Amino acid sequence: MSMLICTVIALIIDRIIGWPERLFQRISHPVVAIGHLISWCDKTLNRTDSSSSIRRISGIITVIIVVGFFLLVALIISHFIPEGVFGIILTSLLIWPWIAAKSLSDHVIKVAVALAASDLNAARSAVSMIVGRNAKTLDNCGIARASLESLAENTSDGVVAPLFWTVIFGLPGLFVYKAINTMDSMIGYRTQNYEAFGWAAAKLDDLANFLPARLTGLLFALTATKPIYSMTIMWRDAGKHRSPNAGWPESGFAAALNIRLSGPRDYEGTRSSDKWLHEEGKNPTEKDIFLGLKHYTSLLNWLNVIAFALLVLFWLNKAGY
Repeated sequence: MSMLICTVIALIIDRIIGWPERLFQRISHPVVAIGHLISWCDKTLNRTDSSSSIRRISGIITVIIVVGFFLLVALIISHFIPEGVFGIILTSLLIWPWIAAKSLSDHVIKVAVALAASDLNAARSAVSMIVGRNAKTLDNCGIARASLESLAENTSDGVVAPLFWTVIFGLPGLFVYKAINTMDSMIGYRTQNYEAFGWAAAKLDDLANFLPARLTGLLFALTATKPIYSMTIMWRDAGKHRSPNAGWPESGFAAALNIRLSGPRDYEGTRSSDKWLHEEGKNPTEKDIFLGLKHYTSLLNWLNVIAFALLVLFWLNKAGY
């Protein structure tokens, strides 16, 4: 239960200050360390002259190296954390950098502000920081859609999932999840260079996000003005997404805001034929981004409320009530 206390404290810290740029300039960020190890494995093991099967095996070895290393680091750190109040404070500070609640909202609000100011180039530049598609050809609607999809999916990847695995497995669960998620973001692509090498990382990320993605979608739906309707749409449309997990938060979010998300888009010059989520919804605008951020804040508030309620129940039970 102390780990639940630590996650609440860490989330509050992140929501207030995030990971300040000055701090990043001085000590960087833990995810950068994960990225360095993944890059080393990529350069060392992902040989272009190897067969597809060899590259897949190399990718599995990469997963074992990266996950194993950060699991070991987390176990060592956990062993030396003291009991009591100081241990709770220290653990909270160790969890804090891995949560991206403020960073996510800061990136998305830049898109909304640029669109509201009719600065299309600035909006395209801002949205390109959080999505992988070609932002140069996006119009206002496309930019709004891309930013809201990123907000929905990254609420799961950057907030709910890290907290979820931390509460269940402590620092080892957090470190391992972030290692898996960072591998997927770096090598989990279905491109010629990573189709085989990134296969294991992508599959493991799908597994790690299976429960958090569905929990995030449920939270988006439950905090909507029409929760039953939002849950119905989420259940109907989640499977339409090309990702086994992203469809849950995106469809729940789309129904909550009465907009449509996903659908056809351009990736590196290639036009996809993705299906719409909540197709009967309207096309999103910058106003929907602001509404989406408001809904996102509501979800974070409810996370704190739920955690606090669980703590109260635990203390009451421990006291014999």
